[in-house]
Amino acid sequence: MRHVVAVAAATLAAGTLALWPSPATAQVPADAAKAAAQVQEAATKAPAASGVAAGLAQAAKASPDLVGALSKELGSSPGQAAGAAGSLFGLAKSRLKPEEFGQISKAVPGMDALLSAAPGLGAVGTSGLGQVAGLASAASAFSKLGLKPELVAKAIPVLTQFVGKSGGAQVAGLLAGVLK
Repeated sequence: MRHVVAVAAATLAAGTLALWPSPATAQVPADAAKAAAQVQEAATKAPAASGVAAGLAQAAKASPDLVGALSKELGSSPGQAAGAAGSLFGLAKSRLKPEEFGQISKAVPGMDALLSAAPGLGAVGTSGLGQVAGLASAASAFSKLGLKPELVAKAIPVLTQFVGKSGGAQVAGLLAGVLK
């Protein structure tokens, strides 16, 4: 980071020295401003990107059995699988009554971390159109994770099977019903 700041400072200094540009130095101030803007943008994005990666890794550790099974089925990294699970559980949460989702949440260790790992889903509803929009938003979340949208269909049975093992058939049926 110190190196980046030093380069940015040197670039800005070079740009400010060219107050009376000659034809040879006419572009220096513009190039220096552009370089400084790029350095600032990179410094701003780096902590956010590492925060997202850390959140995905934490979610993967919070529910290793589920994330491992989903990662294997999707051919993805554990972080991508955690985000995928979180996006589908988030969709289920938006469609179920709190007490119903509570049953699913009890069956999945680390549910809060999984939900936090999900990219934003946007608005979802419970009408027929909401069903389609909900699955479309899950597909969009998968895309944001670097996964193919069609993998949503492969992920749902893994989640319902996991929930069924730890929460019972009725709880798995709740989940399967809202992720149709």
